[in-house]
Amino acid sequence: MRDKLNSWVDQVSSSSYAGLLKQGNKKWFALPIVIVLLLLTLPGIYWSQEPDLFDVVEAATLRAPVNQSRLTTGSYTTSSVIAAMETLLDKRGGYLSNDIMPPSIWLDNIPNWEFGVLVQVRDIARSMRNDFSRSQSQSTEDKDLIIAEPNFNFNHSSWFLPASENIYREGIDALYGYLNRLQDPNTPEAQFYARADNLKEWLGQVTKRLGSLSQRLSASVGQARFNTDLAGDAEAVQSTKTSEQLMVKTPWNKIDDVFYETRGAAWALIHFMKAMEIDFESVLQKKNALISLRQIIRELEATQEPMWSPIIMNGNGFGIFANHSLVMGSYISRANAAVIDLRNLLEQG
Repeated sequence: MRDKLNSWVDQVSSSSYAGLLKQGNKKWFALPIVIVLLLLTLPGIYWSQEPDLFDVVEAATLRAPVNQSRLTTGSYTTSSVIAAMETLLDKRGGYLSNDIMPPSIWLDNIPNWEFGVLVQVRDIARSMRNDFSRSQSQSTEDKDLIIAEPNFNFNHSSWFLPASENIYREGIDALYGYLNRLQDPNTPEAQFYARADNLKEWLGQVTKRLGSLSQRLSASVGQARFNTDLAGDAEAVQSTKTSEQLMVKTPWNKIDDVFYETRGAAWALIHFMKAMEIDFESVLQKKNALISLRQIIRELEATQEPMWSPIIMNGNGFGIFANHSLVMGSYISRANAAVIDLRNLLEQG
């Protein structure tokens, strides 16, 4: 009887030891996974920090010839576009929108921020090619801007053959070519015309972008809106009939995407507006519009306040929780209204 009891105790002990050994193996197997995930999370957090604002005067000075007196009209605007694109490509983690490996593939805030910047660069590059560099509709296009503008419109998420970064750097090189010729007195064919009508055309694109962003931000909580597509023109028609009232709501999984896209767009516009303030100073002073431009910059700068919340909260407008989208939408709407007022001033004689 005693022998059987001892045999049973030995079996239980050996099985318990085997179980503990198996659990220990599982722990040791899981530990490397935890370490790898931690190592991937840390650079993801570091890369998710948005770049600071840069000084447009310093950016133009750094990209000017040795003789700084040759900072001509248009140098500040062109340099700010170059600096914005270089920041986009050379910031922490580099350009993330087309990365397909961890941790970049898990990040979405900075890629949306990048897209917001890129859209504004595309718009101003188009204006530089079509308006700022041309004296009239029959004049020829600048040879470098012909290259830069379509390059910046290349697919932002292409990772191979070719990669987006390579095409964008070709666009930056073309802008450098335009900037160097702009500051060379021996190449008068490179011009930047700081006229009120040119500035007004670019501001028209800005107000459309800001208006769209404002609507998408405001729709974070969902709104029933009257259809105003044909308002103001009794004879206006549209291709497909729509209802008189529309329910507009940004999907819950896109709320933070819209928020960071707006942050990126505002970041780029701050620099471009500051550059325009210098390049178009005489025009703005004549129209008594300098204060209006500075008010736009101030409203946009408010969108760059540090984010203290780890997530973009989407509380009701008057609820107990914050709604970051509505706060951002308020600043964007005010900036958009100021842009419209500035355009009206530029139209006046």
